[in-house]
Amino acid sequence: MRKWGIVVTAVYTAIVLVLLVPAAVILAVGGPPKNTTFAEFLQIYLQWAVWLPVAVLVAGEAVLIVLSVDTSHKRLKPRAHIAVSVAVTAMLFALLAFAFFVSLDAGIYGDRGFLSQAAPVGPVAFWLCLWLLWAVVFYLYYRKTTAAVSRALSWLLKGSVLELLVAVPAHVWARRRDDCSAPFATSFGITTGIALMLLSFGPGIVLLYKKRLDAHPRPTLRAAETEHT
Repeated sequence: MRKWGIVVTAVYTAIVLVLLVPAAVILAVGGPPKNTTFAEFLQIYLQWAVWLPVAVLVAGEAVLIVLSVDTSHKRLKPRAHIAVSVAVTAMLFALLAFAFFVSLDAGIYGDRGFLSQAAPVGPVAFWLCLWLLWAVVFYLYYRKTTAAVSRALSWLLKGSVLELLVAVPAHVWARRRDDCSAPFATSFGITTGIALMLLSFGPGIVLLYKKRLDAHPRPTLRAAETEHT
């Protein structure tokens, strides 16, 4: 199962890097960049602002898959497992909430929005505050449940749909106003919502596959030899 988890995480990483990052750029500029060479296009991968959300998404996918595979949590203390689940879920939901507020801010105020004009440290600090806030919320919500991972995936899927319902109209409105920087914010919101929607499916598929294997376990070699004799 862990090998399948690695495969799912690798495929998800490829989707984010090869499809969603270029899609965000294309959405922001309103089409494929003109008079831009492939080498110049690759320069976007040198920006730390690109790798920070990518790292959050890939790390969240990997950890949630590991928690989905090890549903017994026999090797982990209950408090440690709850802490990991809360931290990862809060991190991803903070990114989703950040994309929501960025898209809403850009859709309403355009280039004059607070998040569009803030220094780079401002959005990062805002995301960290959201992470802390959601960590408290999810700890109060998860501390008495044993299905933290499945509930987290359900929250992420519903939240990503809600976020897209705001990001897509905000992007269309920002493009119609001919804003300069606002479409970059709304395109980030759209691709983030899609990325988190896809993320919620990965651990869910692994968890369903594991439950199927647990329901119909393969006979061990010793059991097969005993049955044969």
